[in-house]
Amino acid sequence: MAITGVLKSAMAQLRVLDLAESVKFYTEIVGMNEVCRTADGRVCLKAYDEFDHHSLTLRQAETAGIDFFAFKVASDCLLDKYAEDTKAFGLACEFIPANSDQPGIGRRLSVRIPNGHRIDLYADVEMSMPHPMIQNPHIWREKPRGVGVRAFDHGLLAGPNSGETVRYFMEVLDFSKVEIVKTPDGGGVIATWLSCASRLHDVAIIDMPEELAGKLHHIAYSLRDWDEIGKAADVLAVSGVVIDAGPTRHAVTRGQTIYFFDPSGNRIEVYAADFAYYPDMPTREWDFSELTWGINYYDHDNKIKPSFLGVVT
Repeated sequence: MAITGVLKSAMAQLRVLDLAESVKFYTEIVGMNEVCRTADGRVCLKAYDEFDHHSLTLRQAETAGIDFFAFKVASDCLLDKYAEDTKAFGLACEFIPANSDQPGIGRRLSVRIPNGHRIDLYADVEMSMPHPMIQNPHIWREKPRGVGVRAFDHGLLAGPNSGETVRYFMEVLDFSKVEIVKTPDGGGVIATWLSCASRLHDVAIIDMPEELAGKLHHIAYSLRDWDEIGKAADVLAVSGVVIDAGPTRHAVTRGQTIYFFDPSGNRIEVYAADFAYYPDMPTREWDFSELTWGINYYDHDNKIKPSFLGVVT
């Protein structure tokens, strides 16, 4: 399959309340590797199965949450096209010079999308160590630590104007609509899962009130299968990490999953084994009354913690 345009969701920058505590959490428990630190004190990290320079940046701040969510595109010249199309859509955008605040990352197109989030698009990125072996590649360069997340997978972004946000992703960036959850009256859509290439979803959009514009529900890193999800549950439990949901399986996406909070309250998901998606498939639809099954398929009492739908950062 030839993949063009937007290739994948690739990076996020999170705000954390205690940088040292957060770096320890993401390296020792989540199992990421620290790549570098910037002159202004931010920390860049990557998962063990990623070639790109980094996929997560942590920034010390007074409030938790997300600064931006980023996508990798097939070529740098596409950024100019996306800038023109974004302006034609009616949104403002700007270019950020290469390496200006994200080491190893080329120039970026930054867009404030209708739900209040900032998304960045970039093509050029350096490799950084450790990355997967290329010559005579063993399974690991070094044994994964902690949960041992493999690679950046997706994010769920909350805010108002979800319909316009989804329209931007589909009309300007050529994403496909994989699944939706309808509003209680059946006349609208409360959540949408979108794919740009070979993943089941790269980003999901959930509709929330205006006062929650630009809020994060979660970012997700991939694991391989149910065995790795089980190991992750053990690691989180013995480490005293607050688990928000799981281990369980979604019916939406069919993904196997655990959600948990970092020390600042940002929600992280580890995620495995969703269904194979291709752009010729129809959009799968969920009635709101069936959402509990869609989120937690293994809970036969159909119960979801209030925090899962109520806490965003």
